Amino acid sequence: MQTVVHVTHEAVQKIGGIGAVLQGLLTSRTYLKDCPRNILIGPFWPSDGHGEQRLGPNAEVLYSSLDHLYRSPLAERFAQIEQRYEVGIVYGRRRFVDPQTGVVSTAEVLLVDVARFDAQQIGDFKFQLWQKFGIESGRYEGAWDYEQWVRLARPAIDALHALGATTHGHEPCVILAHEYMGMPTALAAILEGDRSNFRTIFHAHECATVRRIVEGHPGHDTMFYNVMRSAMATGQFVDDVFGDQSDFYKHVLVKAARFCDGIFAVGDYTLKEIRFLGNDFVHTDVQIAYNGVPHWRISLEEKMASRQKLRNYCRALLKFEPDYVFTHVTRLVPSKGLWRDLKVLEYVEEILRDRNETAVLFTLSTEIPARRGDDVRKMEAAYHWPVAHREGIPDLSHGEADYYSGVQEFNACSRNVKVVFVNQFGWDRSCCGDRMAADMQFMDIRKGSDAEFGQSIYEPFGIAQVEPISFGGICVFTNVCGCAGFVEAAAGGETPNAIVADYTNLADRMIRPEKLLGLGKDERGVIEDREALRVAKELVNRLPRTQKDFEATIHRGYELASRMSWDVVARDYILPGIHRAAKASRLKEMA
Repeated sequence: MQTVVHVTHEAVQKIGGIGAVLQGLLTSRTYLKDCPRNILIGPFWPSDGHGEQRLGPNAEVLYSSLDHLYRSPLAERFAQIEQRYEVGIVYGRRRFVDPQTGVVSTAEVLLVDVARFDAQQIGDFKFQLWQKFGIESGRYEGAWDYEQWVRLARPAIDALHALGATTHGHEPCVILAHEYMGMPTALAAILEGDRSNFRTIFHAHECATVRRIVEGHPGHDTMFYNVMRSAMATGQFVDDVFGDQSDFYKHVLVKAARFCDGIFAVGDYTLKEIRFLGNDFVHTDVQIAYNGVPHWRISLEEKMASRQKLRNYCRALLKFEPDYVFTHVTRLVPSKGLWRDLKVLEYVEEILRDRNETAVLFTLSTEIPARRGDDVRKMEAAYHWPVAHREGIPDLSHGEADYYSGVQEFNACSRNVKVVFVNQFGWDRSCCGDRMAADMQFMDIRKGSDAEFGQSIYEPFGIAQVEPISFGGICVFTNVCGCAGFVEAAAGGETPNAIVADYTNLADRMIRPEKLLGLGKDERGVIEDREALRVAKELVNRLPRTQKDFEATIHRGYELASRMSWDVVARDYILPGIHRAAKASRLKEMA
């Protein structure tokens, strides 16, 4: 029976992909059978609430020196750790529930307030990081994001000992370092050597080094993945081609993953990116560990009811009821490639115009916290939000204004397809205004969608892109998305419910790396235009039009999603990786 420690910034709140992973694993019967004890560790943030609410709404606080709560029998041990490092500790339990399956589990949560820290303790630890792993912390002292995770490490390890997580005679305590944030704690565990009962796995939800390069270069994925392919074929690595990356603290922490007992990569390209970091990773134990996908069985009637709500909402906004409803639910960041949706829709519009058919794309995305309901209603009354927008808070932020300018241009030129940009969190009347149906819920945008876009330039997995598959939606994503590999593996080949766009496909694959580095926006634009036409034709051909078509897409989608569930991920990827890492470490110790 395994104890697993998850070091993450989402120990209390689900913010993004790692939170979805925790929710999926901690409500998976398969995972919980082997790993019944889970401890979530992260830094304490002032925004985490106060008193009984420190750990969120579905949690219980057992110890918090910040609130003078001392219900845990380990209160004295925690106080000693606090005194040693000059930190604060919050400890308790958090409940995870899957409303579809009814699975409930409870994880322990440990937060460490590292706003203050004993100077000698942190100095000693940073010296060991340099001495044993070559990490020069002095280069990153101005980066609080680096500092807080380094400060977290030692108190977290001491607390795990206090919690009995490393009791000898039991299975090793496995630390899953979720992204670069968890690496200092993993390294602190490794420094304990033979006297500890820790095993460490770096869970690569992305490769931070590669994300920075892909997002920062005008050639984006078109450039990078061709360069990587060509460079690795000639024995070159990221520093050889793109220069020394050691100025980037995330890169240095990710490279230190080679000292762990194993590495999980959430997608096929993420695995290749990890290998591309350097010669040290060529023989490191790196394995695929895909993310799971929700799989809920719905009836045709449920599908059509949600779909009709979306069509009615379009009629309320734009005075027409579309034949097809497209969606894109995402964060508004450059990596999501939102401009590619508009490129595809330009060709979709031409085809639908010839067929005398119409469509709408609802883009649900924002880069700032949720707008207040009162502000939404004022904007709705004043200038027809979300059909029209105005720059400036409470409406468009700078990044949202950039995307909206493309939406305006598209809508001005298109007759049969329109785009509605809903820059808001949530999908109900309280969040989105009075023209949305009173009974609209977030799941309606998932269940009712005919096609979900997600043509990212960098996407290690992409859970959001494939969520509608279970409901019969056609999902459009790029070949560099990690979910593409999982869909192919689960489907045993191609599936009508997924369209994979390849914006890395060059006519000449023999170009040398130094020339590929020159691929810029113009060259990428030519490839994007060519691929957008192909995707548009595929999409229009695959759209369901009859009751029989809809029934088929729902059945195929559910069957596919059931082969991509969190139980499958736990059984085929996560648990074997945990067991192998523990065994590999024992063999190294014996050697």
